[in-house]
Amino acid sequence: MLARTATATLEDLASRVIPGIGGTTAATDETVPAPDGIAGYARHVDAARTIDAPTAAVLDMVTDTERTHEWLTFHLSWRGERAERLTTGGEFVQQMKLMDIPVQVRWSVENADEGGFELRGEGPMGITVGLWCTVVPSAGGSAVRLDGALDGPPVRGPVGLTAVRSVEEALTESLAALAGIVDGGGGPGRYADEPVLHERTGQMLDPSTPVIIGVGQVVRRDPDPDTASEPARMSVEALEAAAADTGADGPLLSRADLVYAVPSASWTYPDQAGFVAAAVGAEFAETVQTSPYGGDGAQLAVNDAAQQIADRAAHLALVSGAEAGATVAALQALGREPEWTTQDPESGPGRVIGVDRPANNEAETSVGLGAPIYVYSLIESALQADSGESAEEHQAHIADLWSRNSAVAAENPYAWDPTARTPEEIGYPSASNRTVSAPYTKLMCANLQVDLAAGVIVASVAAAQALGVPQDKWVFLHAGASGTDEWFVSERADLTRSPAIAAAGAAAFSHAGITADDLGPVDLYSCFPSAVQLGARALGLPWQDPARPLSVTGGLTAAGGPGNNYGLHAVSSLVPLLREDPDQYGLSTSLGWYATKHSVGIYSGIPPAQPFAHLKPAIERPAPRPARTELDGTAVIEAVTVPHGRDGGTEAVVVSAITPDGARVLLRRESTEDIATLTTGSPLRRTLRLDGDRIVVEGDRQELPTSPTAPVLTRRDGSVWVITLNRPHAKNAIDQATAIQLERAVDDAEDDSAIRAIVLTGTGDTFCAGMDLSGANRGQVPVTDRRGPLGLTAEPPTKPTVAAVEGHALAGGFELVMCADLIVAAEDSSFGLPEVKRGLLAAAGGLWRSAVRLPRPVALELALLGDGLPAARLHELGLVNTLVPRGTALEAAMDTARRIAANAPLSVRVGKQIIDEAPTWAPEVAFGRQSEMASPALLSDDAREGVAAFAEKREPRWTGR
Repeated sequence: MLARTATATLEDLASRVIPGIGGTTAATDETVPAPDGIAGYARHVDAARTIDAPTAAVLDMVTDTERTHEWLTFHLSWRGERAERLTTGGEFVQQMKLMDIPVQVRWSVENADEGGFELRGEGPMGITVGLWCTVVPSAGGSAVRLDGALDGPPVRGPVGLTAVRSVEEALTESLAALAGIVDGGGGPGRYADEPVLHERTGQMLDPSTPVIIGVGQVVRRDPDPDTASEPARMSVEALEAAAADTGADGPLLSRADLVYAVPSASWTYPDQAGFVAAAVGAEFAETVQTSPYGGDGAQLAVNDAAQQIADRAAHLALVSGAEAGATVAALQALGREPEWTTQDPESGPGRVIGVDRPANNEAETSVGLGAPIYVYSLIESALQADSGESAEEHQAHIADLWSRNSAVAAENPYAWDPTARTPEEIGYPSASNRTVSAPYTKLMCANLQVDLAAGVIVASVAAAQALGVPQDKWVFLHAGASGTDEWFVSERADLTRSPAIAAAGAAAFSHAGITADDLGPVDLYSCFPSAVQLGARALGLPWQDPARPLSVTGGLTAAGGPGNNYGLHAVSSLVPLLREDPDQYGLSTSLGWYATKHSVGIYSGIPPAQPFAHLKPAIERPAPRPARTELDGTAVIEAVTVPHGRDGGTEAVVVSAITPDGARVLLRRESTEDIATLTTGSPLRRTLRLDGDRIVVEGDRQELPTSPTAPVLTRRDGSVWVITLNRPHAKNAIDQATAIQLERAVDDAEDDSAIRAIVLTGTGDTFCAGMDLSGANRGQVPVTDRRGPLGLTAEPPTKPTVAAVEGHALAGGFELVMCADLIVAAEDSSFGLPEVKRGLLAAAGGLWRSAVRLPRPVALELALLGDGLPAARLHELGLVNTLVPRGTALEAAMDTARRIAANAPLSVRVGKQIIDEAPTWAPEVAFGRQSEMASPALLSDDAREGVAAFAEKREPRWTGR
């Protein structure tokens, strides 16, 4: 009784929010007449088209309930028993999609004959529905008309316009799908949205569970320059191999609804994904590419494809990439250039994913750190210093790591160089293995001059089952995660740590319900030995243990380093191992630039315990170091690398050293004396100074100076992200560095789906005194590329934000406060816009937001007088939500944020969106806009869960759907 009462209350609320106002718009078709009965509905739409097939074939398809999912795009699943065909008098229950919201409809078949069918049904909240299919012969085969009609209190209101538009789109899409099936017009496949039995475990799987069903690789070790395929064509070959690997009969690639491309570095295609889609016949597929540069792209694409499938936005995704660097080199050796496909430079994919920025800052480029070999070798030196090993000991260890990788490559049929080598062959220079940048030899570097391609096919289990892919081919995607480290290497707090890999790994492990100890096969991105060590350290894996291999391919030296696409080869090599032993968990990592951007994936033959998620965890980042290129005083040597020429001779020495104030100084020295000083003995972690123009290294080993104090601190408290302005010596005034850090802290929170509320506060006795005028006077204006002034005010967070204010919030400080949704203030705090006293204006949103959120006389008082107002007065006026005793604002704000985070995330998001947008609505459309925006929340899974939890007297389990 309690459950029925709660449900009735929810339905009554929906009916009150979405009242009926009548009105109808009907469409007609000259070939097929409108059916009888539609006039009794408030809303009606139709769609019609000619299909090149006899009426009997069309009718056979549309009345076959076993194939409804293949063409009727709003069909999700059947509930309970149903007949195999529509027959007059029949009844059945269907789960369908209305405005992208699952709803249940109880249908009656009013008529089903040689002319089509007529269905009448009842949905939630008193909605009535009708569906007609009329088929008549035509000169082109068959003329088919679909009519949809809706009625009931919710539909008669403004929300009905949105609902009927979604039906109209579905009818048009359904006819296109129907034509593709019966007249061979093609198009993405559609699959039953019903649970799938996993035969080995006996589990019933959600039909949108993503699985890898096919992998393919192509290696062309000795390409013929005259006949070798271009990269995009190699991608197609890899996908064809992947399709064969599925074991499915019939066409598969052409049924894809998503086609991803990892951009080639050996030939530029503005729309590589479009090339591949056209080549495999997936002309209706959405196309996606990863960013132009970065080895993280392959795993990122797989994660994105899996999320699209888990979100029911797609069923079948193709992911591919290829390089033909060896062919390009062979052609250039002949004095020729490739004559491959040239696309319109204005063309492009439907979507681009990933982050791309210039790889280096000015300090790095000025000392020659403009290529991966130099940066990673510098990181290797820092790792050696951190380990406490001698240079000889460390060289032996990394040579052994690479030797073990070469042994893996020797067993890999798709490896570019399947040769097992000893540590001595790899780690020490010889006539065929020159030093490139000490401590790295050529055989420790990624080999980019390869012809390699890989393709991966990701599907929903519903599609995999319908396509006939044997279940022993299925490998489940359990979790994916992505993140970026401090973008410029020279500004990282610690060259030997990757907070982003650690956060991404922890998030993925937690979601998959495993730890590093549960892993079987692992592939850590291995462009250089330092990349493997960073990944192993962040994920808690040993890198010196021969019993714990960290590559399934052999790595980017032996297996090959195909530009951005190595990660797909890793996944393609991982999948067969997990098929062979399906109770294992596998992990693959990819990274881009200088261990800058990262992506992680966890796989298994075991079905996941919870739906796949592509996670983007907020990262608690250490403070960045300022980067300099001049040394004034002393510094502690952090790392050293020595670039060599192709003749084996040393070119220079590059040194990274940390000053007492925590800054990093990069120096490049080319004199023989300085090179000798920095490469003789053990210079790491010793004091560096300049004596005139000569480098001096002296003293004993010591710890590196710590990073400067972070101007912005972040921490996670459950589902709450706490951002703290941390410049108490400057009353938390915002300088350029602080604005950048503030923007990034907000971006991290916005990207992390587990964060549901933000708290913004300041250290010390002042919330924020506004812009740092002294920094601005030096030209360091606190304006960021995305969020604008102060790193926030042009684009405040979309997630609920609570400001915790102690002391003064003046000028830009008050502008930051007004970017928050709720304000908790200490009783003795004050707020103001004093810019007018300095010949300035509060143009970072202060004047505008005060005019919107305060009475006009009060806003004018702030703008014209420039005096502060006490928190008590602003509390009376409604700007400050809560007044608390001094020193307790953060505690109270945290309580408020936790209460927000405990509520249904969809309801919170939509509610905030309505409040934010409502002031811009004209009165005549306001209620309708509210109704449209509220409908998804009122009809959501979370709404049903909230009712059920209330009835069952338990805490709700929100999903955000």
